[in-house]
Amino acid sequence: MIHILGNNMKKKKLLFILVFLLGLSTISLAQNEVTWKFSIEDKGNGEIQLVADATIKRGWHLYDTNIPDGGPYPTSLTIDEIVGATPTGAFHAEGKEAVVSYDKVFEMNIGTFDNSAKFVQAFKVTDKKAFKLTGDVRAQACDDKSCTPPLPVDFTFSSSNLPTTVAQVTTESSSVVSAPLAASVTPLAIDTLSAEEQAPVISGDIDKNLLWKPVIEELKSFGAEGSTANKSLLWIFVMGFLGGLVALVTPCVWPMIPMTISFFLKKSKTNKKKAVSQASMYGLAIIVIYVVLGLAITLIFGASAMNKLATSAFFNLLFFALLVVFAISFFGGFEMVLPSSWTNKMDQKADDTSGLISIFFMAFTLVLVSFSCTGPIIGTLLVEAATTSSILAPTIGMLGFALALAIPFTLFAIFPAWLQNLPKSGGWLNTVKVVLGFLELALAFKFLSVADLAYGWGILDREVFVSIWVVIFALLGLYLIGKLKFPGDSDLKHVSVTRLFLSIISFAFAIYLIPGLWGAPLKSISAFAPPMYTQDFNLYDGSVHAKYLDYESGMTYAKQVGKPVLIDFSGYGCVNCRKMEASVWTDPRVKDMLDNDYILITLMVDDKTKLPEIIEVEENGKITKLKTIGDKWSYLQRHKFGANAQPYYIALDNEGNPISSSYAYDENVDLYLDFLQSGLNNYKK
Repeated sequence: MIHILGNNMKKKKLLFILVFLLGLSTISLAQNEVTWKFSIEDKGNGEIQLVADATIKRGWHLYDTNIPDGGPYPTSLTIDEIVGATPTGAFHAEGKEAVVSYDKVFEMNIGTFDNSAKFVQAFKVTDKKAFKLTGDVRAQACDDKSCTPPLPVDFTFSSSNLPTTVAQVTTESSSVVSAPLAASVTPLAIDTLSAEEQAPVISGDIDKNLLWKPVIEELKSFGAEGSTANKSLLWIFVMGFLGGLVALVTPCVWPMIPMTISFFLKKSKTNKKKAVSQASMYGLAIIVIYVVLGLAITLIFGASAMNKLATSAFFNLLFFALLVVFAISFFGGFEMVLPSSWTNKMDQKADDTSGLISIFFMAFTLVLVSFSCTGPIIGTLLVEAATTSSILAPTIGMLGFALALAIPFTLFAIFPAWLQNLPKSGGWLNTVKVVLGFLELALAFKFLSVADLAYGWGILDREVFVSIWVVIFALLGLYLIGKLKFPGDSDLKHVSVTRLFLSIISFAFAIYLIPGLWGAPLKSISAFAPPMYTQDFNLYDGSVHAKYLDYESGMTYAKQVGKPVLIDFSGYGCVNCRKMEASVWTDPRVKDMLDNDYILITLMVDDKTKLPEIIEVEENGKITKLKTIGDKWSYLQRHKFGANAQPYYIALDNEGNPISSSYAYDENVDLYLDFLQSGLNNYKK
């Protein structure tokens, strides 16, 4: 099914919903407010035109095809089946122009038609004998009291309905790639400009096959700025290492350090070198176990599968629930441990064997015993690794995590005197556990947000997310100063200096978040919070929004106005994308160029919205089915540009050719400005 909209609407205002519900209650009275008549006209040169004539009841009005975001339902065309022809251009009003006036209900300028209206869609006839066209028109009519729902009005045409004068055009056979993509004219453009400045989708002479033509070699000739893969792998390693350091001070791991090292020293009292070597092997075994785990995950799932998994609703909701459960466990709600038979069996294997095998089983026992504390950290790490689209990311992340765990065991074995200076296990470990519980709870909402964004549920907008974080970190501050107490906490006679400073940081962070409720950028949490465009109440005007969310529609408009295009391959679950938007795009110099010099098109590769029809493309000798909008844009990135990373920026001319190097994740504003200026200069040549 091909769905053609003049301007796709994503959100409606609350008042519109009320009006719509009122319209439902009067549907029986409002069925004949608009009557439709469909016909086929011959435009010459093998081109026909579907004409939809609307007769509107007096006192009622019909809305135009181009409606600003947040407005009423636009008049739209849906094609269910098309044979022997291909659509050209966009579905639009013809003849009488819409009367644009200010609508008090929607608080915006909206184009409407009174008495009558004529809408058309052009097609190229490729097979006159096999011609078949079925679909419907949906429109919303309103008076000063109510609105009708946009119910479909069906039409069907066959070859017998074509005017006898229609000629058939001969077209070259296109590949399995470009033909269905060119036919799937799905203008999902969401114009974020004001009603006065909005960029309409106007049909123009643009070759969609040319737009999808691979330009990998042309792009290589410019070189590439930034390296998402390298930076991501480094970031994943650092995250893994920091996660390992956090795991060290959990109640599951910290007591194991002196116990394990003492075991090695007692076992080799007369040979310190042997004790050191055994402890070193113990640390190496920990590294091997976690790295093998990372490799296994990569081999089982693969980078692309992990990336899809990381943006699926099921996975993110599952991980959200798991992190909430872990947080409750850390708060003392219940104890989460693996079956004792597992750890007992590993411990028995360590006793029954000798040498390297014994050391390996001891390391494996540590991994199992510490799972209740390390599980959430490892899970979070693997999710972040999955979103990088790098096949090595899970392994690199686990290497960093294991290295942080292994280093202390080796160092304390070499310098056993340090053991005497270690803080003794006690109530402070439970404090660490509770603090981790607060952090896990905060992080859980990131995964809920990814699912919410990818599927367009709209349940966790940015201000809701920020509100939750304000409460979480305010409660964390209260806990640190002893105003909250959980099971397992010892009596706090006085607040230590460490807890005081940590509480100051927590309270300060909560206060820092508060302006975000009104649209402040909050760059420090840009990687976690939903994008700025989800903010319902936004007093901040320094953010940048894409003019279009559809490739073909944006390219058509760019050609019409004579501006270069900046393609932004992004994702709802892309951490680095949010960082770039918050730290680079908000720079006044960058914002000015994106708003005035370029037509910005953002393509979400993890958008789970279903395509009107499944598109089959050939990739690497296999047929791949594109089922969602995200699949389509991900394929475009791979097929045309030979890349599969986000964020990924490409500057194009109006024919779809690169005019500068590609640019990946790099928060250097000056480099990004050079990238934009280079493309602009080449476009003007």
